[in-house]
Amino acid sequence: MSRIDNEKRVVERMVKLYCKRKLHLPTIDDEHKALITYAHKRLDGCKFGEKKTACQHCPIHCYKPDMREKIRAIMRWAGPRMIIYDPIAAIKHLLNK
Repeated sequence: MSRIDNEKRVVERMVKLYCKRKLHLPTIDDEHKALITYAHKRLDGCKFGEKKTACQHCPIHCYKPDMREKIRAIMRWAGPRMIIYDPIAAIKHLLNK
């Protein structure tokens, strides 16, 4: 699995976890589906490709400010919980930093 595909999977997993556990939604709502789609587009267009770092350490912030704040809030909440719900992805993400 490529680095970009792995990042996409982690973002999607975090958003799903956030919707299910924090917002208590049975499925992902349209707003969060749009956020996942936006994140995937940004990852597809990443100029660093397979050499990319974690987005928080990137010198180029390719997210629009409002989308960046949304994804940061989700990652702040879901990140620590990933160790419980998807420990392998969480460890890989931590090692990616």
